[in-house]
Amino acid sequence: MVIIDEKAVPPPPYYASSGSSAPPPFPARSSRQNSICSLPPNVLLQIIYMTFPRTPDPERQRKTLYWLAYRLRLVNHAFYIACMHVLRSTYLPAYSSLIRPSYSSDPFPMSSTTSSTPLDPVQRETRVLDLFIAIKTKEDLFMDASELHLGRDELFKDLFDLMQPRSRLEDLVRHYGTREGVVHVTSTSGVGSSSTTSLNSVSSGSIKSQNRTSLPFSALSVAFSPRKVGLTLTASGRKRTIVELQRIRNEKLEVVAKKLVKQLKVWLNVP
Repeated sequence: MVIIDEKAVPPPPYYASSGSSAPPPFPARSSRQNSICSLPPNVLLQIIYMTFPRTPDPERQRKTLYWLAYRLRLVNHAFYIACMHVLRSTYLPAYSSLIRPSYSSDPFPMSSTTSSTPLDPVQRETRVLDLFIAIKTKEDLFMDASELHLGRDELFKDLFDLMQPRSRLEDLVRHYGTREGVVHVTSTSGVGSSSTTSLNSVSSGSIKSQNRTSLPFSALSVAFSPRKVGLTLTASGRKRTIVELQRIRNEKLEVVAKKLVKQLKVWLNVP
């Protein structure tokens, strides 16, 4: 039997009075959520390698490479760098096997003294390799999808007859020109042959009057043809051929690059 004492003191209210101290705050959770993109590059690269088939399956492997080239690498910068590492290392042997005789190739040198980033390589031949990868992965997918699809060798003709030797020659001009002190690399030198530079505000005719002894690599490009080769300078939005040479059949690109740099020194009046 329970006896209720009406004179008992009532319980305190469930709200805190103004004079009392507030309860301690709860520990705040971090607003930054961890994701797969925040993983270290080596871990992210290992995850990408695990997407390939565990057993030998060439057709599935080619589909995975197509997925890397046209899907996964477009997610963000981290995936782009990791996917391009896999794609370039996979397709480099096939790319090198198509280099024309008497031409050389070095799309991404391991030892480079110039500043470069994976998203903006200073080596211009790297872009040719990336273009080859884009064409090759799609062509392989079409070949696996239908037996009626015929391989088109002409897809790579312009790539290796013109674009590869021209970009390789530009890289050699940068290499020998930097060594001779007539070419220097800027932060935008890897953008491309038609990129805008600090020379946009200077006319090409006034460069010599300003006693310039070095030109930015981003303002230089090579005009490549079967019989002639020239060095083009972009200034004030206009292109001007400043050096032009006759090509000898089967002449090595290294020899042509040294000749261009030698003539560039003459054009700049550099002893």
